[in-house]
Amino acid sequence: MAGLAATLGSGAMTNSISEIEGDDVLLIIGSNATEAHPIIGNKMKRAAVRGAKLIVIDPRRTELAEYAHLWLQLKPGTDNALTNALLHVIISNDWHAKEYIEERCEGFDDLWETVKDYTPERSAEITGVPADLICRAAELYAKTPKAGIFYTLGITEHTVGTANVMNLANLGMVTGHIGVENAGVNPMRGQNNVQGSCDMGALPNSLPGYPSVNDEAARARFSEAYGVPLPEKMGLRIPEMLDMAVYGKLKAMYIMGEDPALTDADANHVRKALESLDFLVTQNIFMTETSKYADVFLPAALYAEKEGTFTNTERRVQRVRKAVEPPGECRPDWQIIIDLSERLGHHMPFSSPQEVFEEVRRVIPNFAGITYDRLENEGGLQWPCPSEDHPGTKYLHKGVFTRGKGLLQGIPFEPPAELCDEEYPTLLTTGRMLYHYNISTRISASLEMLRPHELAEVSPGDAARLGFADGEMIRVSSRRGSITTRIRVTDKVPTGTIFMTFHFKESPVNELTNSAGDPVTQTAEFKVCAVRMEKVEQPVTI
Repeated sequence: MAGLAATLGSGAMTNSISEIEGDDVLLIIGSNATEAHPIIGNKMKRAAVRGAKLIVIDPRRTELAEYAHLWLQLKPGTDNALTNALLHVIISNDWHAKEYIEERCEGFDDLWETVKDYTPERSAEITGVPADLICRAAELYAKTPKAGIFYTLGITEHTVGTANVMNLANLGMVTGHIGVENAGVNPMRGQNNVQGSCDMGALPNSLPGYPSVNDEAARARFSEAYGVPLPEKMGLRIPEMLDMAVYGKLKAMYIMGEDPALTDADANHVRKALESLDFLVTQNIFMTETSKYADVFLPAALYAEKEGTFTNTERRVQRVRKAVEPPGECRPDWQIIIDLSERLGHHMPFSSPQEVFEEVRRVIPNFAGITYDRLENEGGLQWPCPSEDHPGTKYLHKGVFTRGKGLLQGIPFEPPAELCDEEYPTLLTTGRMLYHYNISTRISASLEMLRPHELAEVSPGDAARLGFADGEMIRVSSRRGSITTRIRVTDKVPTGTIFMTFHFKESPVNELTNSAGDPVTQTAEFKVCAVRMEKVEQPVTI
């Protein structure tokens, strides 16, 4: 969100999911969509079958790479060097949208001053992608009007994650691919209501609808609406909270729908932070690894046990309807929050999710035209939807960017925070698999049958060099921890790289990952850290 908000004025996906199958070129970078976003991934495959050309940029040979017209297998952590080379080729060959840039953007000279030095040959040395492939990708993307960029955590989970996003916005603006249908710059949200929770102000720096906490007029407006004064200072980001807990300066946490003990980087540090708290409350649909540290556990209802709305990755607000009653003491989150608020002395006058949503409509202009009746009759609406006669917005930035003029900025390449050396010669990168989603699906017996344990991906070259056999256990160690994992020998990963998921508490990969964070968002560098792989002595069966 931070990168797109700075460059375009809005941090949301610019275009709609339905447009994917109408794109003629899809530039997919840092996204294993068929496993992490399978509905969108299927649309991408259908687009390819229809004749669309996929440019897939990924260190691993993912399923989408098999459908790709061009697969650029870059070294993890070198995305900005590659994007700069694409920009260099486009501008130096006069393929950029000059009128669009003149009318709608600012900062072009600053951008060119940076990217003019990133020739395809120089980028090839940094990224490992051949210069001719870079040139072919640049020409195909720049010369195709219906071309969209799609990215996820492979771009953002770096110490330069915000910069990566800003550079993709540069690429979209320079070619005139933003503010038009079947194009855009499209982050795909990792969970079903990430967009909605951000829209509602679940960020340390924003109020609902995205005005800054520092905006005095916005604070006054929300203070009047809520009947209480709002804090004047920005909140802490998650890594800052954990650090403050370790230092003894943060005494309590309330963790809802999240399992940082398993899913956050440098898990040993996370656990130390949780142990250092005076008081921890967790709220979830089942007991998590984090909940083991909790003083109080609040059992919540899951999606099929409650009413309300979700806002998905394309900004579409949709109704959620209760299919079954919550079991035992589980209750919908909104009811739990209201009860807590009442006990803390603040009355919340809501008796239903619809009443909560009516307040949302009053305080967030982009939601003003969305009503429960319209959601019922129209199957969901995309914000901005400022009035009840507005149809919703299929794609953003038509004619003008939300911030006025789009901001072009030169983004120099910076290497990852941790590189390989003699002691830790292998690069670890992490992600998801199709069969499990984060940690919640491990409670499903059917899914557990499909994938009961980690299968870390190791290249045939590394397996031969280290004497590993397919399916055996190995030890993986970093500067932060050491775990064992079962492996799969596959050519999906290049030599010198191991890929693991974070779904398995038995092989907790985040005990290894580096918590070095992006300076803007503090998002950890999950995608790059240095490790050592070793054989594990197998127990003798008698």
